[in-house]
Amino acid sequence: MMNVALTSTLGARKRVGLRRLLAKHQRWFVPAVLLLPMLLLLGTFFIYPVGNILVLSLVDRMGAPTLDQYVRILNNSVYLTVLLETVRVSAITTLVCLIAAYPVAYRISQAGATGRSSNLYFWVLLPFWTSILVRTFSWIIILGRNGLVNDVLLTLGITSAPLELMYNAVSVVIGMVHAQLPLAILTLVPVLEKIDPNLQKAASTLGAERGSSFWRVYFPLSVPGVASAGLLVFISSLGFFVTPALLGGPSNAMVGQLIIEQVQELVNWRFAGALAAFLIFTTLVSFLLYDRAFGISSLTNTERPASSRAAPRFSGGGKVVQLASSLSDAVIVSLRHFRVGRWIVSACGTYVPLSIVVFLTFPILLLIPVSFSRGAFIEWPPELFSTQWYEAVSASVQWKSAAMRSVIVGLATATVCLVIGTLAAFAITRHRIWGGSVVLALMLAPMIVPRIITAVGEFYLFAQMKLVGTTVGLVVGHSVLALPYVVVSVMSVLRTVDRRLEHAARVMGAGHVSTLRYITLPLIRSGLIAAFLLAFVTSFDELTVALFVTGGLFGTLPKQMWDDALLKVSPELAAVSVLVLAVVTVLMFLSERLSQRRLR
Repeated sequence: MMNVALTSTLGARKRVGLRRLLAKHQRWFVPAVLLLPMLLLLGTFFIYPVGNILVLSLVDRMGAPTLDQYVRILNNSVYLTVLLETVRVSAITTLVCLIAAYPVAYRISQAGATGRSSNLYFWVLLPFWTSILVRTFSWIIILGRNGLVNDVLLTLGITSAPLELMYNAVSVVIGMVHAQLPLAILTLVPVLEKIDPNLQKAASTLGAERGSSFWRVYFPLSVPGVASAGLLVFISSLGFFVTPALLGGPSNAMVGQLIIEQVQELVNWRFAGALAAFLIFTTLVSFLLYDRAFGISSLTNTERPASSRAAPRFSGGGKVVQLASSLSDAVIVSLRHFRVGRWIVSACGTYVPLSIVVFLTFPILLLIPVSFSRGAFIEWPPELFSTQWYEAVSASVQWKSAAMRSVIVGLATATVCLVIGTLAAFAITRHRIWGGSVVLALMLAPMIVPRIITAVGEFYLFAQMKLVGTTVGLVVGHSVLALPYVVVSVMSVLRTVDRRLEHAARVMGAGHVSTLRYITLPLIRSGLIAAFLLAFVTSFDELTVALFVTGGLFGTLPKQMWDDALLKVSPELAAVSVLVLAVVTVLMFLSERLSQRRLR
């Protein structure tokens, strides 16, 4: 009996000691455990493979240090031309996207939580989560020799023969702007929504015209959002290869296309690593400049944008702001004297954003009539009405297996990201983390580093681990890319939870697990489902990683669409695009409804 009592006493003391130890180190132990899965995933399958590719570019076949690959780039004018073309096209795309995104984001932020704002937001989200292949394919229909634009020009008698509107720099920029514009809008909206609208009213009360109140008060406060939108668009454009490959010509090639050629056709990993190093260097320079000016946390809206740092540069004596405010005031005052002028001023605030949204959605909706064409080729107007291409897709074993594989990989990716991302979001929002900026940078890195670099690094690593052509490899690769979206989404949901409800549950005797199960998780359930759908759509639409990791005949739906787009452009591809569009629309509608329910 004494032995049993002694054993029981020692066990109780050990439990008490363990609890005291956990309580003493809870400040760092709990967040470390919550962050560990994310750190392991990104460290093993993102940081290591990307770093490995960069190291390969600095050594020869024997492992000795060398700069031969970089010397090869500098000594060949072709590669230098491609590098400069990549930066030029990315910069033009960024500038156009910022100019076009601002009116739409401004309109959404000013509309508040009204139904009109929600509808406009949905039509921006739809092209954002629609496959880049679908969007690029729609521009082939519009700009092709037998496309919509040439048909209109010929019908009106403006031209006597079809114009060559594709395979040039203009078509590439149009396609890239269409692909990147939703990203710019969605990045700007949260920043503009935080600006107090009463500031402009106060400026108007003090005698400022609408132009001056906007340029001197509102615009300086929105500069961090403009900068973050420009950063994300520019960096994403650096690694683009789908749009230049389908809409551009040989003179419009970009670095991403060269990297794919070096890996898949020439199997030259070292030279591909040198090309990737150029993208990494450009990305790091852009990111460091942004971090120095505005701070990395503004990219995730984890704190109020540092408008106070941006405002002094633009508010008082900036020559650009002075010129813009003077010109806008002059135009508004001159138009105010005419009834038509007053209508123009008021209409611009409505019809300019609406026309930009039409630019985003119309090319995608154009695929619907083309998919019901009776002809065997893409032409406009299509010969209606036939369902033969949908029947061909439904009867194709290749299409069905690719679609099923995408669904399975998407569900597995969403599950993995939801579990790991939710743990990380709790650690970041509920605990003070040592080295929090480093953790935040690591979490954002897959969003910032061009996907082509991530895909090449994972391909090299997976080839050694024999994961190429496996479902596990695809799930891991897609999880790296989708995880940041889930973490940011869950973080925003957690910040809407009233912590007093959790404290009340603890006061009533509930433990940490019970409070989490019965209070916190039910409150954020709709947000978690929305994050799950977000990760699924990210995986379902992903092409870059699938292009490398699938290998052979083991392909996803985007990979199969890419192969068909390179080999043939037929209404069958339009039918597949419409089916993908329908799936994405349903998922985004559900996600939007869940988000609205969470905000109520």
